[in-house]
Amino acid sequence: MWCSRLLSYPLSQGQSSSSRARAALAQLNHVLEAELESIRGAGTWKSERIITSKQGPYIHVEGSRGGILNFCANNYLGLSSHPEVIRSGLEALEKFGAGLSSVRFICGTQTIHKNLEEKIARFHQREDAILYASCFDANAGIFEALLTPEDAVLSDELNHASIIDGIRLCKANKYRYKHMDMQDLEAKLQDAQKHRLRLVATDGAFSMDGDIAPLKEICSLAQKYQALVFIDECHATGFLGPNGRGTDELLGVMDQVAIVNSTLGKALGGAAGGYTTGPKTLIDLLRQRSRPYLFSNSLPPAVVGCASKALDLLMESNAIAQSMVAKTRQFRSKMAAAGFRISGNDHPICPVMLGEARLASMMADDLLEKGNGEGTKGAEMTPLL
Repeated sequence: MWCSRLLSYPLSQGQSSSSRARAALAQLNHVLEAELESIRGAGTWKSERIITSKQGPYIHVEGSRGGILNFCANNYLGLSSHPEVIRSGLEALEKFGAGLSSVRFICGTQTIHKNLEEKIARFHQREDAILYASCFDANAGIFEALLTPEDAVLSDELNHASIIDGIRLCKANKYRYKHMDMQDLEAKLQDAQKHRLRLVATDGAFSMDGDIAPLKEICSLAQKYQALVFIDECHATGFLGPNGRGTDELLGVMDQVAIVNSTLGKALGGAAGGYTTGPKTLIDLLRQRSRPYLFSNSLPPAVVGCASKALDLLMESNAIAQSMVAKTRQFRSKMAAAGFRISGNDHPICPVMLGEARLASMMADDLLEKGNGEGTKGAEMTPLL
């Protein structure tokens, strides 16, 4: 405490600008070290494991011998290393270059960007779509552009951080309803009737627990109270529903969900990028007013090429999307039989609930360590969680 107070004292007028800068930096380092130490003490320090191979079901990790069985990526369909996806990315790189060096509305739109947006809209059976650098950007860009102080947004309390941040940026009246609690949502909708537009925002599939939003009930309430429904489909697009179109297809409410935001950085090639798809009037407005779209460079052609091919593969056949169902059930049943508690319900996100963050981190380290050392039995199948 004494050091912190000492560092916060103003410096004398006689000190040089460089010494003042060094003192300010020393104070910053002191504050940050204390914060970092608190993270270490809580057992929640995140260490990045360095992958030395392509992303895939089996990977190689720096410092470990042999292959590691990878359970922690969002590469749901294995398309990150699919030969056709890679080939399409290489062709786009060769034909359209490394990048546009510009934002879309100045000189950063190519035919492949427009073609991918059309393909996304067709896949989701919506009128139009708009690309972003990430779905985080899509969520940051939609609420501020769409909603005014005359409107209201009703958000599930466990929505993804990007939805929460996006809602914070807008000036609409904000309601937060209890997680998947339809009685609480109805009460909030009743209170929100005084506002012009009412938008219910929810994850389609919640990324931490693998819960699937009760979209039938949400859409029913939305119709009752003349509200719109927005869903974030990052953990659904490509593999939930008969054709992998997401939770709205899975639950039979595609015609009742107004707006879908999702990502190209998980099941659809795994590189980067996000999008909004919905009514053409909304997409037109986002092109005019959505700040992350207006002030971010266009998606690199290679990323666009990979994602476009991933969508082609999904629309040619639903076999890839359906392959997840049996794998998910097998993993969940085998883990439960082994005595583990698995959260969620029939979603490929299968949280193994150990009850303590520090214990989960230690278990992940131990599983990775199991692959170290020459001759370790099962080293080619060591799971990385």
